[in-house]
Amino acid sequence: MAAYLKEQFGAEVELVKGSGGVFDVEVDGTRIFSKYHEGRFPEPEEIATRLRR
Repeated sequence: MAAYLKEQFGAEVELVKGSGGVFDVEVDGTRIFSKYHEGRFPEPEEIATRLRR
């Protein structure tokens, strides 16, 4: 995911280790995806689409 986002947007991506199955994607402090709320992991293209919004 990090490599895909860097390739698509030239983004600096920081991976932060969590616990308890947490997988969130945040951009400038705003959460754009939460595995907890969606019940699944995101596809890289899905995150790219949300970033373009």
